Amino acid sequence: MITRVARALAAAGVEAPRAEAEQLAAYVLEVPRGRLALADGFTPAQRDRLDALVGRRVTREPLQHLLGSAGFRHLELAVGPGVFVPRPETELLAGWGIERAREYAAPLVVDLCSGSGAIALAVAQEVPAARVVAVERSPAALVWLRRNAAGRVAAGDRPIEVVAADVTDPDLLADLAGRVDVLLCNPPYVPRSVPVPPEVAGHDPDEAVFGGADGLDVIRPVVGRAAVLLRPGGAIGIEHDDTHAAAVPALLRGDGRYDRVAEHRDLAGRPRFASASRRADGTHADPAPAWQTDSS
Repeated sequence: MITRVARALAAAGVEAPRAEAEQLAAYVLEVPRGRLALADGFTPAQRDRLDALVGRRVTREPLQHLLGSAGFRHLELAVGPGVFVPRPETELLAGWGIERAREYAAPLVVDLCSGSGAIALAVAQEVPAARVVAVERSPAALVWLRRNAAGRVAAGDRPIEVVAADVTDPDLLADLAGRVDVLLCNPPYVPRSVPVPPEVAGHDPDEAVFGGADGLDVIRPVVGRAAVLLRPGGAIGIEHDDTHAAAVPALLRGDGRYDRVAEHRDLAGRPRFASASRRADGTHADPAPAWQTDSS
């Protein structure tokens, strides 16, 4: 049965057909994937249910929508239509932010473009002393964010604070100005002309994927606002497109209020996120010439 499903998924262009076939089978049988070999066979009703799920997956509906959840670090998050499905690559940014937050006794961490709450909830779980503020503007995504936040409170994690707001608002989180220790952001950053997989094009919210013609429409204002929110020495991490390896660090340097700008690559060697620190003296250095931002 699993072999038949894997073949159907492979024919549809799914990248990891065997692994997904096993995940779907485990979901239908209600057993951990690692115990599939010990499970009893499928009942007729279970076969029908699995076939129905496979029928949806071959149309490239995201696997996470079929399962109703997505794994992220040590969490299992509810996801579905209206919210961006968190990617494993973003765990790198979350992990970096968690390490920065652990440098403080009681850190204030802000997660912009929070979506499902993946980054914010991972920080809250792994840094229990942290006060975590998650910002999201999409009403549909906020439903999933609040659902996941409530679920983690029920599991015993410290509650996060959910703020419905646009991260490009020049007055964003005005009451936190100069107080934030760590600011993380996984914004919409795909350039409009770049093709994306069917799972993304047909199911992830457009506003959570594309960041304008060059992919930097949200990142530019976030860089500026973060400099106001961060305390001197505070850290910022921004995920970006793999074509932005030079552009995002240049925006951080060009702002004049950051130092220790660094570029980080994922396990495949692709540029994944950029980081920087708010200048410890709180000053504003002369910005770099505009042409150095690679954003024109």
